[in-house]
Amino acid sequence: MPEVGSPEWQADTAELAAVEEELATRWPESRLEPSLDRIAELTSILGDPQHAYPVVHVAGTNGKTSVTRMIDALLRALHQRTGRNSSPHLQSVTERIAMDGEPITARTFVDTYRELQPYLELVDQRSEEAGGPRMSYFEVLTAMAFAAFADAPVDVAVIETGMGGTWDATNVVRPAVSVITPVGLDHTEYLGEDLATIAGEKAGIIQPGPSDDLLPRDPVAVIGRQEPEAMEVLIRRAVEVGAVVARLGSEFDVVERRLAVGGQQLTLRGLGGEYPEVFLPLFGEHQAENAATALAAVEAFFGAGPDRALDPELVRAGFAAVDNPGRLERLSSSPTVLVDAAHNGHGGRALAEAVTSEFDFKRLVAVVAMLDGKDADAFLAALEPVVEEVVVTRSASPRAMEIDELARIAEERFTAQRVHVVDTLPDAVSAALDLVGVPDPTADDDVSGVGVLVTGSVVTAGAARSLFGKDAQ
Repeated sequence: MPEVGSPEWQADTAELAAVEEELATRWPESRLEPSLDRIAELTSILGDPQHAYPVVHVAGTNGKTSVTRMIDALLRALHQRTGRNSSPHLQSVTERIAMDGEPITARTFVDTYRELQPYLELVDQRSEEAGGPRMSYFEVLTAMAFAAFADAPVDVAVIETGMGGTWDATNVVRPAVSVITPVGLDHTEYLGEDLATIAGEKAGIIQPGPSDDLLPRDPVAVIGRQEPEAMEVLIRRAVEVGAVVARLGSEFDVVERRLAVGGQQLTLRGLGGEYPEVFLPLFGEHQAENAATALAAVEAFFGAGPDRALDPELVRAGFAAVDNPGRLERLSSSPTVLVDAAHNGHGGRALAEAVTSEFDFKRLVAVVAMLDGKDADAFLAALEPVVEEVVVTRSASPRAMEIDELARIAEERFTAQRVHVVDTLPDAVSAALDLVGVPDPTADDDVSGVGVLVTGSVVTAGAARSLFGKDAQ
């Protein structure tokens, strides 16, 4: 990687910006068409690179990025060269394609795109001639990840869906293990108005085993905590395709969880037995359950079962190395500034519970910027019991919710006296710091009980990380 600021770095960064401008002319990933035709045609032209390595495929509404990163970390600790494809990104588009836990370089991203460009244009042309759209932003990035992983090559790829499952562009893989994290109400305009319908869309990644494998084995579906109506749909799909099912709270679970400095200490019951004294450098009960889900997925990948556990020391090493930027991440101390990418009611409730159980704030002020179409009322309702005041602002995203609308919803939940409206995120963070009281370094004031929480969307979390000088991960 060239040194930051060098002529080579500047040239690569400029080319990356040019590619991003080209990608921005395509359908945004917030839009979904129920078809895999374009991505299937492109991958076929490329020689189906997504079949060049085994895949762990992750879908769900909440926690899927966390589980994806945990699976990646565990596989690397177990001596696998990994490719990780996740979305959306926090700060840099290169985060979406990671090798061995690190985002690819700007140069690799640009070169991969330019190599695929003639084939993208061919598929675009054929689709438009048939009356369809060009390939979407997400479809192109997905194909780039598949190709980059095949070129590396990787031993295993961990692939996170974008919005759904059945019609998600990633669903041209043939997963050895499919993982479904908690399903909630989100993207209802595309995925359905109720949990059962949304679960049916997510369940589409649970696929039958390929019939052409020389050593066929049953596919495995690892399922995180679900509401009953969602679980029923997911189990039915697994039975239909002949997948072995492993469920949180049944085949695997969190046995014990206690707070620790910088995270939590866990005992996890996996498919192969118990793993005690696992340190996870993340906060919240939901992250403990995500860890159990990730462990079960990796055990399933290696064929672990009763009396065939993974090496516990390597499991501990994998979890200890997990990084999960933008998920209840501490950006600053004195006062504490946390950032979290939660953006719906389910995520808001998990966030509020984690803040309550893991921190001892006497006064917490939230900075909230959300995207249009999200259930802001459910999200703010979840935060209200743990947040004293809220600073409403607008992110730089073209999909950002209008600040007046978000302020109106916030005032209904918090009352006008507890809501402040600030136009930009940097000014909103400054306003929140003023509200909690920025300490005088020469004073003896104890600021351990006050904090700022920046949340509401992945875009908001990414912007906050950049504001505090954090590098893309």
